[in-house]
Amino acid sequence: MTVNEAMQRINELKKQKDICILAHSYESRDIIEVADFTGDSYKLSVDAAKVTNKNIVFAGVHFMAQTAKMLSPDKSVYMPNTAAGCEMAEQMDTDTLAAMKKAEPDRLVVAYINTTAELKTLCDVCVTSSSAEKIVSSLDEKKILFIPDCNLGAFVQKACPDKDIKLFNGGCPAHQRATRDDALAAKAKHPNALLLVHPECRPAVTELADYVGSTSGIMSFAKNSDNKEFIIGTELSIAEHLEFECPDKKFYLLTKNLICPNMRMTTLMDVLHICEDIDTPEAADREIVMSDELIAKARVCIDKMITLGG
Repeated sequence: MTVNEAMQRINELKKQKDICILAHSYESRDIIEVADFTGDSYKLSVDAAKVTNKNIVFAGVHFMAQTAKMLSPDKSVYMPNTAAGCEMAEQMDTDTLAAMKKAEPDRLVVAYINTTAELKTLCDVCVTSSSAEKIVSSLDEKKILFIPDCNLGAFVQKACPDKDIKLFNGGCPAHQRATRDDALAAKAKHPNALLLVHPECRPAVTELADYVGSTSGIMSFAKNSDNKEFIIGTELSIAEHLEFECPDKKFYLLTKNLICPNMRMTTLMDVLHICEDIDTPEAADREIVMSDELIAKARVCIDKMITLGG
């Protein structure tokens, strides 16, 4: 089977089985092209709440599929590859957070969306990289515990100096691989290029950037900018997507180390196979199943995110 044949078959199955495909922007180009909605975590959260199809296939990582299920509990949500987790989301457990809350009960808990549903049940409001600054600045509370990404937290801390923000020492292993030396070397090699980086990168990297923002923000900036050359400081798939969408511009990688193995686990054939298996017993091991109680408790902070970030 060729790639084009697989894509054609997926599009046929979407119609036959009432399937909507959500794909994070870090997925491969062929998956992006068969998806109904693409974007970063915040955009996909909003999109998930609007889906009218009976079935959702989420090409991304586990916490994202959980979020889709929370926002569309009446839908059946499936992952093409259930091995696709998120190292950041798994860095903190409920016992650790419960102990931190007990030690400082006056701090409002702000959780990056890259957290498990179980952890979200203990949080007050959720944020994404595109909404974190806006949401935190809008909060009445001054004392905040920001979990789990200390780099995004530090970025928000700098943008909201009136807040007392305590950070947890977690973060994205992929984005943390980018160093100040990488940024300096890339800027020296491409002096006419603007450096666009994700706030999950280290502060030593973001302080050298011409633009710091979410995946969607980086893509939007590059598309709308009059500049013709860009160094992309996020998962390397974004540079490839931008090459297709802006063929008149040049895109360079900040470093070849900016790769997420979990996002790369899902293949186009994985997507095809789950679309084929939906409505059969073979799909059961790839369906996101959550109790009504867990959904109700975990989505409180998600709902607040959508309200404050909209």
